[in-house]
Amino acid sequence: MNMTPERWDFTSDYICEVFGREDDHLRALMPRAVEAGLPDIAVDASVGRLLSLLAKMVDARLVIELGTLAGYSGIWLARGLSEGGRLVTVEPEVTHADFAQQSFIDAGVADRVEIMRTTGLPALESLLAQHGEGAADLIFMDAIKTEYPDYLPLAKRLLRQGGLLVFDNMLGGGWWIDDAPGSSPSRDAADRVNHLVSDDPDLDAACLPIREGVLVARKR
Repeated sequence: MNMTPERWDFTSDYICEVFGREDDHLRALMPRAVEAGLPDIAVDASVGRLLSLLAKMVDARLVIELGTLAGYSGIWLARGLSEGGRLVTVEPEVTHADFAQQSFIDAGVADRVEIMRTTGLPALESLLAQHGEGAADLIFMDAIKTEYPDYLPLAKRLLRQGGLLVFDNMLGGGWWIDDAPGSSPSRDAADRVNHLVSDDPDLDAACLPIREGVLVARKR
């Protein structure tokens, strides 16, 4: 059966309704962020629940997130950490990082979250030098899409065997994956990473068509 746009919209709404329930804090977070002048950009609750579940499945003690923004996805990840676990989340924008810090405090997870106020590639290099190879249990990338191909080699080195790489916006994000090649640098970068990960003998991977596409890969 072909998936019509109407059926796809219904399916997406159904997933959000059934698997995307939020508590009061999370429900109010993005409206507050927008009111404070932050962009209205975040994963939805169904993706947040997936992130928390994945963290729990790998008994995550060290999770790295590239792209903090208001702290929405970070709260989901922090709630999925094992006892004593830590989330290191990377955000170069001062106003975003400050807002996220307060969000983590309000959500009661600030004691297990560290915000690195830098950009993605320097952060990965620094974390690799600090923790060594194979230190991370889960790495979630939701930052500059055109840098995703550059994140991949460093992230693989940081990730332990059996750990998870998770990329957001692998099917869309102001563009869609079936747009013509060359129509969007972000679209082309996502397409490149999808193929790199799918073809990588060190990774087992699948792309989940929820929200704008979530790529999940396990390091063999």
